[in-house]
Amino acid sequence: MKELRHLNKYFYKYKWKLILGFIITIVARIFALYPVQFIGDSTNLIKNYVNEGMYSADEFQSQLSYYIMLIIGANLIAAFFTFLMRQTFIVVSRHMEYDLKNEVYEQYQRLSLNFYKKNRTGDLMNRISEDVSKVRMYLGPAIMYSVTTLTLFVVVIWYMVSTAPMLTLYTVAPLPILSFAIYKLSVAIHQRSTIVQQYLSKLNTFTQESFSGISVIKSYGLEPMTNNNFEELSNGSRDKNLDLVKVQAFFFPLMVLLIGVSNTLVIFIGGRQVISGEIENIGIIVEFLLYVNMLTWPVATVGWVTSIIQQAEASQARINEFLKEEPQIKNLQPENTPIEGEIEFRNVSFTYEDTNITALRNVSFKVKKGETLAIIGKTGSGKSTILELIGRLYDVEEGEILIDGKDVQDLNLDDLRNGIGYVPQDAFLFSDSIKNNIRFGKTNASDEEVIEAAKNASVHRNIVGFSKGYDTVLGERGITLSGGQKQRVSIARAIIHDPQILLLDDSLSAVDTETEEEILGNLFKISQYKTTILVSSRISSAKNADKIIILENGQIVQEGSHQQLIQATGYYKELYAKQLSEKEM
Repeated sequence: MKELRHLNKYFYKYKWKLILGFIITIVARIFALYPVQFIGDSTNLIKNYVNEGMYSADEFQSQLSYYIMLIIGANLIAAFFTFLMRQTFIVVSRHMEYDLKNEVYEQYQRLSLNFYKKNRTGDLMNRISEDVSKVRMYLGPAIMYSVTTLTLFVVVIWYMVSTAPMLTLYTVAPLPILSFAIYKLSVAIHQRSTIVQQYLSKLNTFTQESFSGISVIKSYGLEPMTNNNFEELSNGSRDKNLDLVKVQAFFFPLMVLLIGVSNTLVIFIGGRQVISGEIENIGIIVEFLLYVNMLTWPVATVGWVTSIIQQAEASQARINEFLKEEPQIKNLQPENTPIEGEIEFRNVSFTYEDTNITALRNVSFKVKKGETLAIIGKTGSGKSTILELIGRLYDVEEGEILIDGKDVQDLNLDDLRNGIGYVPQDAFLFSDSIKNNIRFGKTNASDEEVIEAAKNASVHRNIVGFSKGYDTVLGERGITLSGGQKQRVSIARAIIHDPQILLLDDSLSAVDTETEEEILGNLFKISQYKTTILVSSRISSAKNADKIIILENGQIVQEGSHQQLIQATGYYKELYAKQLSEKEM
């Protein structure tokens, strides 16, 4: 139960609603007992009328009608309070589920990039959906049935003992056996359900990756292999589910068997006691039969609730595993620290933890506020790493990164990232309208601001060409758009954010040179007072920058202006000559 202690704060939050639920449950169970007593009294009435002629026909009919009305009335009241009980407990459990999902999601948002490199999306989704749903069963139905069982047992057993102690002993004798047997079943169910959840995570991960990479699967004709892999996972999941179902199949047959044993004992023992005169009213036998059936489900519920609790604990343990995870990147500065835009790297070295690849080695450079820095280098030279370090997606191991003369770790993390407009190499767009994707950079932006940002990113003409214009809803990851259009929408999103620092990670690679020049011209106009760092593989993108650095194997091998670099022997001059000849061809 220690894993479920994490939920105690939610019980405290909704304590008054839960207390109200407890009171309603007690009232509902008490009223549920009255119909049984009235049925017993009705049975005695019929016996006395038929066998002993104690009442006239009119008296009998009047008395019987009275009992019938009492039975109906008590059942209606019990049903009404049972409805309120379910509304209270189940609604509270839904509120707790909502809070827990939000807590998990907020934790996902806090965690650093390394966490997402180590964990698969399907497993993350399964923990916030399936695992939280298992926990909700503990927060709602398990508590509700536990309170119902406890209340019913106290009231019913007390009444049965006060009426016929010996018959009560024989009647309830099989019930502990039922509860113990179901408890043993629940242990087996817990073990198997944990395995089922693990397989479900694997299936979710596989299907999510397959759907995301469907274009690659189709391009390479991998459908048969993918189907075989999915079938193998599905078969494994099916087998584990069948193992679980086979154990669960014992539940109701066992319950029916022991109900039958209890009913048989009531009729046999109770009948002998009536014959011997130990019990005078035959209506008591009828009441006991009804009580046995009332008690059997709550007793069975003990095992079922135990199973729910065990499944919830297994799921909560998986959830806690992530909730206890501490983000590597923490906001160490609670005070606001506005960003101006000056950037300086001092002897920065960085190695990726997951791959152990050293991306930067002793890198130093400085960009003043309002300047533009272009970074050029081969694939894997560390260009993107520099941008990620500026936004503190990772923290450096050696050296310092200064923003406005302060160590980047001493800045308020929210202020830092709000002061940055970042266009990643792989442009990511959400399954929403184009307008809302651009507004992601500024949620309260007007339509005019959205259009102006799109014009500066040279994508306005494309957007108005769509049948629904800016209201066009994109497919997953923006699949509706071409690569160049996705990049330009991402640039518009960064522009509308109006940041002090603009980071462009090879974000013009999918557009033609004419469009590239148009976008760069617009960017240089709107970023005159902003610091811009432009990663590119094209000389045409970098030539107008105030400063250019060339990276090779994580080190700066050249730096200077365009004119200085084309006159010096090295990678930049070679790349310039190559791209110039390609343009002439």
